[in-house]
Amino acid sequence: MKKNLAFIISLFSLTVFSQELLVKETLLNPSVNINDGVIKLEVEGGTPPYQYKWSNQATALTSNQAVGLVEGLAYTVKITDAKGLTITKEYKVPSEAITEVFNGVMTPAVSALGSILFWDPFAAIGIYDPVVHADVKLIGVPNWSPELKDKFMLKKWLLPEGHKVKKGDKIAIVSRNSGAVDTIIAPVAGELQYLAKEGKVVYNSENIEHVIEQGAHFLASIKYDEPVAILHPNGDAQEKAIPFIVIWLVIGAFFFTIRMGFINFRGFRHSLDLARGKYDDPDAPGQVTHFQALATAVSGTVGLGNIAGVGVAISLGGAGATFWMIVCGLLGMSSKFVECTLGVKYRDILPDGRVFGGPMNYLRYGLEKRNMKGLGKVLAGLFAVLAVGASFGGGNMFQANQSFEQLSGQFPALQGMGFWFGIITAILVGVVIIGGISSIAKVTGKVVPIMASIYIVAAMAVIIMNIENIGPAFTAIFDGAFSPSALKGGVIGVLIVGFQRAAFSNEAGVGSAAIAHSTAKTNHPPSEGFVALLEPFIDTVVVCTLTALVLIFTGMHEVGGLGGAQLTSDAFASQISWFPYVLALAVFLFAFSTMISWSYYGMRAWTYLFGKSKKVEFVYKMLFLVFVVIGASVSLGAVLDFSDMMILAMSFPNIIGLYIMSGEVKTDLKGYLIKLKSNQLYKKQKA
Repeated sequence: MKKNLAFIISLFSLTVFSQELLVKETLLNPSVNINDGVIKLEVEGGTPPYQYKWSNQATALTSNQAVGLVEGLAYTVKITDAKGLTITKEYKVPSEAITEVFNGVMTPAVSALGSILFWDPFAAIGIYDPVVHADVKLIGVPNWSPELKDKFMLKKWLLPEGHKVKKGDKIAIVSRNSGAVDTIIAPVAGELQYLAKEGKVVYNSENIEHVIEQGAHFLASIKYDEPVAILHPNGDAQEKAIPFIVIWLVIGAFFFTIRMGFINFRGFRHSLDLARGKYDDPDAPGQVTHFQALATAVSGTVGLGNIAGVGVAISLGGAGATFWMIVCGLLGMSSKFVECTLGVKYRDILPDGRVFGGPMNYLRYGLEKRNMKGLGKVLAGLFAVLAVGASFGGGNMFQANQSFEQLSGQFPALQGMGFWFGIITAILVGVVIIGGISSIAKVTGKVVPIMASIYIVAAMAVIIMNIENIGPAFTAIFDGAFSPSALKGGVIGVLIVGFQRAAFSNEAGVGSAAIAHSTAKTNHPPSEGFVALLEPFIDTVVVCTLTALVLIFTGMHEVGGLGGAQLTSDAFASQISWFPYVLALAVFLFAFSTMISWSYYGMRAWTYLFGKSKKVEFVYKMLFLVFVVIGASVSLGAVLDFSDMMILAMSFPNIIGLYIMSGEVKTDLKGYLIKLKSNQLYKKQKA
């Protein structure tokens, strides 16, 4: 009896033990570089095969190894065997280098700030489901890629349209120009729908309409019985959110457009006259001309976002994102008008001629005038703190880091020379910013027209070289804007992508430009508002749109898997083989001009917080130059992401103030227009 009992117990123990999942992990930190952590798992017990549900969305369900992980950050994995037995583990790749420690600490901070900036209020209250669903499965010609040179003809349909196909069914026969024949297999079950006609060409790489038209290579679609959620590799559903920060900026821009009576359109001609110096009064208070203030502010916005950011936007939203990008740029002109008018109105000019202006001033003193002193102090202080952080990060380290990456990518001899690149860049920046806004304005007044001209001329050259594509290109833009596929998120998804790129690029509503424009020589604050409304037009309607058109005219908007800057570089290279070298230098000029402009923005925020003495200014300038070197020589990952987000966060206190003071700006505008029409403004006499 005892022997039988012992046998039963041992058999039971063996059975239970064999069902347990035993996990042995290997944690690897292969280098001092950030974000290259590796977790490898070996599983025993249970019933293979195993499924691995990682918290890292880029890791497939079938993979027992996660790579590209943030050191010092905890990752979870839920392992499930074939019979449903599960075990959940948590691992953390240890940090070794100081940069890895900083990156690991800042990554949760980025997530926290991102949860505010990119929170989706509409999804939160249940107005819509943010999960991306596909209604149909599109079926393309075999092994298609945008670079493919071939011609495909649909020889024969093997099943009738409307037929309920099963996964694996043969649905069509396609022939190639080379004579090869392919049988098209249904990848999923559902209702077959024809997108091409039997005996006709499906896709021809020599037909430019096919190259530019989005999805021209698809010959059929299979309609799902129920929409299917599109998943990340780890099985999480993909979501297309409507970020709160985009709503905040765009609704503000729309409000100011209506409130100011469409000043973005009716004031455009006068803004050009002002920028050309037609109304420059040499005796007016201030430090720089209208044009120099405009050049300084434009240099702070035109940068890598116009090259890399647009590439990402077009990849995500397709050609249609271009249309909504332009719409947002036009609306943003009104936001710039309001904030820069206030920037001049509430500026403080010291006896030595130095000007202190921008959102810190109009938020504090403009609201104090309305008996909102407490609110004004809080908003101004918050804005100043965010502006200082943004100047060191997004306006400095991010620019130095990305410009070095672009240059070293085109000039391999620079690789590993980040520190010295940073030193040289810091010296160049230092030579300019030590002289203050007058020196900055003189440099940007020369650099901005040069760099913008190079980029615009190159973009126009590519467009003219492909001018025969103009019809298909604009068809793709309008079709993509109003009838995009579900894979692009529908109209709302494409609209949000376009608005997001424009809002992030031109910084309308962020308040940064008001700091530069407050230094302009003028007796009339609205005059500088008129000059400022040109910025979103130049940044978004011109430069961003030209980048998008280059991608569309060359058919590169259909290329997936490339980074934004690389995509744009490849688009130019497809027509001008040597242009990526010029583009890399242009990126450096963009970054350099952005750094010197943001040094001034940050310095004015710094002096608001710590005092207006020249000693305080000098301390800031030295710190700024140190951060140039750090940005170029060290990979900071989440630190850069966080500080870049601070630029967007500046819009929260700024737009609250703009709403409150918009009535005041409207009154000032009316008075200014009366003086303009009655020739009461200073006007240069023709020679």
